[in-house]
Amino acid sequence: MEMNAFIHFSINTFTGKEWGNGDESPSLFNPTHFDPLQWTQLFREVGFRGLILTAKHHDGFCLWPTKYSTHSIRHSLFKNGNGDVVGEVANACKQHGLKFGIYVSPWDRNHAAYGRRDYIHYYRKQLKELFSNYAPVFEMWFDGANGGTGYYGGANESRKIDGRTYYDWQVTIDSVRSWQKDVIFFSDAGPGVRWVGNERGIAGETNWNLIDADTLYAGKHGIEKILNTGSETGKFWVPAETDVSIRPGWFYRASEDDKVKTPQQLFDIYLTSVGRGSTLLLNIPPDKRGLIHENDIRSLLGFKKLIDSTFRRNLALHAPVSTSHWRNNSPEFSPNNMTDGNKSTYWATDDDSMNGSFTVTLGNAKPVHYIVLQEFIRLGQRVKSFSIDAFVDGEWKKIFEGTTIGYKRIASVSPIITHRIRVNILASRACPLISNLEIY
Repeated sequence: MEMNAFIHFSINTFTGKEWGNGDESPSLFNPTHFDPLQWTQLFREVGFRGLILTAKHHDGFCLWPTKYSTHSIRHSLFKNGNGDVVGEVANACKQHGLKFGIYVSPWDRNHAAYGRRDYIHYYRKQLKELFSNYAPVFEMWFDGANGGTGYYGGANESRKIDGRTYYDWQVTIDSVRSWQKDVIFFSDAGPGVRWVGNERGIAGETNWNLIDADTLYAGKHGIEKILNTGSETGKFWVPAETDVSIRPGWFYRASEDDKVKTPQQLFDIYLTSVGRGSTLLLNIPPDKRGLIHENDIRSLLGFKKLIDSTFRRNLALHAPVSTSHWRNNSPEFSPNNMTDGNKSTYWATDDDSMNGSFTVTLGNAKPVHYIVLQEFIRLGQRVKSFSIDAFVDGEWKKIFEGTTIGYKRIASVSPIITHRIRVNILASRACPLISNLEIY
């Protein structure tokens, strides 16, 4: 999917807090011009494929008329208590062709039973409400923040839980899958997609889709690095999802209207997320009106313009590719499959060959700034290291060195004028399969 939008919109939008305490009056939630169709039309135009909505953040306020809590939109002034933000956003996604996902915080600073077994039953009942009333849901987002101070029904105390055991995650996940079998679960440990280890929009230059889930409970030290890079020998397929906000905070604050990331900053994040084989989850928080702010819109459209102008003309499309060898010398695995514009075809070496090189000839010499490589990911992530050379002044010059490729790797190089580019697969876990080569 490459790019999805994250929406942090809740009671915190009206209090100016990042983490509400759980004691906020539901009457504070009252957007004046709530229009999720404005959001989804913009996101579709920019190139996002999905949207994930914070249906419930740590403060416990619910954006749908849940039967199980009074700390919800049902008790707000919004539409005289008859509103349903989750429902309207889900419908807006359908109207504009976006997949719909939900974030439901396991931590609830409002609920009196948090920390006891009763709360887990409450949490699961709410999940069933959401998956029953707003399906299909493509991704279920579980935040890693757990336990601490809170209102907790008036107790106003600190409660600690053991994140490994308290939520009994496997039962919860199995329950959700019984309602929708193909939902993707996000958390530090997955099991669908994992946190990338930071909130700056930076996936690892080495970024394996593989990881060992048990390493995530080995203690805090070093965990963020493991999440960032994954593990070449990991037993589980849990790709990284790179989450970052367009503003310094996750919820809207007017004081940050002049701190929206620029189009160039967003483009740089694109290169360090999508360009490193990760999915970019970009948070764009609606304001108190319930609209995406004009400054955010301006930046997003500028970002889209940069993407379109940079990757407008693929110099390698249908260009001839030569190589020393390919699998059985069969047309099915020809090197020209990499430039045919069809990502379901690929170049492959023989089973016992873990390296190889290929050269694309562009015709006339042209300025080259970006080289895009993609593995045939349906058959696994394989490449461990590679380099790129350009033919300049009668000789080959190394212009890039990298490790993993995965679904997509965008190599950014200092602009160089050349008519031939050579890619060297230096090491691979199994015979390399490259489905796509693009040059800009």
